[in-house]
Amino acid sequence: MTQPPQQPPHPDEPSNTPPGAPNTPPAPPAGGFGAPQDPPPGGFGQPAPPPADPFGKQPPAAPQQPPAAPQDAPAGGYGTPPPPAPGSYPTPPAPQPNGYGYPQAQQPGYGYPQGPGQHGRPGMPQQAYGYPTQPMQPQYGAPQPGGSGGTGGKKFSTQMQIIVAAAVAVVLIIGAGVIYSATSGDGGKDEASSSGSTGGEGKGGEDSGLAGGSEKVPANTKSKVAFQVPQPVVKDIVQVEGSWLTDKAYVKTGIDGINGYDRDKGTKLWSVPLPGEMCTTSRHVSKDYKTAILFRETKPTKEKKYPACDQVGVIDLAAGKLLWSKSVTSATGGDRPVTFDEVTLSGTTVAAGGTSGGAAFKLADGAELWKPKTGADGCYDRGYAGGEALAVVRKCGTYDSPQLTVQALNPTTGAPLSSYQMPAGVEYAHIVSTKPLVVAADVGDTAGDGSGISDFFSLDAATGKLKVRIPADAEKYAGDCDSTEVEKCQNMAVGNNRLYLPTERHDGTSEYGDTNEVVAFDLDTGKLLGGRADAGDRNILTPLRMDGTSIIAYKEAPYDKGGQVVSIDGETFKQTTLMENPDDEAIRKAEKRFSVGSAELLYSDGQFYMAAPAVHKPSSYSPDEKVYLVVAYGTS
Repeated sequence: MTQPPQQPPHPDEPSNTPPGAPNTPPAPPAGGFGAPQDPPPGGFGQPAPPPADPFGKQPPAAPQQPPAAPQDAPAGGYGTPPPPAPGSYPTPPAPQPNGYGYPQAQQPGYGYPQGPGQHGRPGMPQQAYGYPTQPMQPQYGAPQPGGSGGTGGKKFSTQMQIIVAAAVAVVLIIGAGVIYSATSGDGGKDEASSSGSTGGEGKGGEDSGLAGGSEKVPANTKSKVAFQVPQPVVKDIVQVEGSWLTDKAYVKTGIDGINGYDRDKGTKLWSVPLPGEMCTTSRHVSKDYKTAILFRETKPTKEKKYPACDQVGVIDLAAGKLLWSKSVTSATGGDRPVTFDEVTLSGTTVAAGGTSGGAAFKLADGAELWKPKTGADGCYDRGYAGGEALAVVRKCGTYDSPQLTVQALNPTTGAPLSSYQMPAGVEYAHIVSTKPLVVAADVGDTAGDGSGISDFFSLDAATGKLKVRIPADAEKYAGDCDSTEVEKCQNMAVGNNRLYLPTERHDGTSEYGDTNEVVAFDLDTGKLLGGRADAGDRNILTPLRMDGTSIIAYKEAPYDKGGQVVSIDGETFKQTTLMENPDDEAIRKAEKRFSVGSAELLYSDGQFYMAAPAVHKPSSYSPDEKVYLVVAYGTS
């Protein structure tokens, strides 16, 4: 579901992306970056027969009987109950001659779930926004090894040329304003839809054109650079993960602590020093602007290059204070502090998990609610997901044969409210949303692209039963989850009982330049719904979060344009422009250094912030080049 990596940069080349993330695209060829070039001997490869063909190819006939589906776990238990009753599988819809991202017939026996991670966190009126951690992806417009469109050099067969030509024709028809209806397989019910259209045009007023959210269209959508925070000089790589918004401050982790900046001017309001490097942070923020962090016990030394990530703490983002921090020892004995991998926040509970088990604390004062422990069977809490509810991925079994269980928890006691046993062949499970409860996993390592997603599982948090399982073809959809962490999914949003996913980059109607769409799945039926939001030629849409019933998304622009922030109506998929960044070359260059695959992107009330999650030493080739930790934009 992600693009293949670019050619590795020079080891001294600076970047705003973490280790392994792609750097800024190389210098453009004659005619400008992204100008037409001879196509490489590769191209858009033809995938193995998926549940739905992105180019409108007729799907194979559905079998008479649906295949066996994963069994549901009984409420509160670890077993697997009988499969759903006959007829419970959604019937594949009639094949449609539609383009990329439109609804297609799906394989019987599969549904689909998903919920908001923080990359699609629900909008929280009058609350702060946390950053969505992004996967490492190449920047848009950069040449991909082996072929165009990031296809890795697959052969562009005659059959695929015909399919692409048909898809282009369909897109042209749809672009002309054709509205179609997709007949679903449930009694012939029609769902009207149309391709998204960009609106806004810098006009504010009572009719903002937005649906069900708190964001308003600025009177003038043209943005200016509000402020920039230079990247600090370091001798090695330093993690600076973490950025949040309050009503007054933009808060960002630095190399020595956490800093609060005036949202409009960038003036430093406060600074909280930390004894060691930041390890990870919670994307969730309480109503009174508190969030959880995980950091190292001390700074690196010659004797101890990598101090343990054993300090759990809470930051008051409004007051600029570290309210408390502490380490804990295992409940099974020993006096050595437990190392954690992740931390999250749900209500008044802070929960941290890792290979030594999980622990939880009271948000207000750090009082322990439960301590790390492993069961007699060797099971332990691998990691937690927070937000509106609290859930955990519990790992049992051996290293070679793990068995994962997803549980909804009582945040105060940690007692399981329900349990669902993941299918065999799942090494890591990722909780995309806790309410609704949605899990992503790469079952049997079949995704094949490092995204960590082959399927989504929509679960009933009250009973632990599987509602529907949604296959997510890695060649079609661009969601991404960290391979090991429980709550690190991005490029997606959940709201309106739907999962909103971007499609992978693919050829547009112009001769050169990729595009994509944002589509939606119903979390009860698993059906791919009729509408979609089109990025437009040479643009790429990435969902950031929900805003009520709408989706806030970033639109990557081609090399000669500034990016945009848009609001997508969750029902009609109409797009409304909220911000258009400057086309000035120097500003564009700074913006495009932040890879959407790794940068922390926050938008709220006409302000947009782009930040790096890691910094490293300056490039030996251009040591004086200006590189920024944060670039902030604002509309007047």
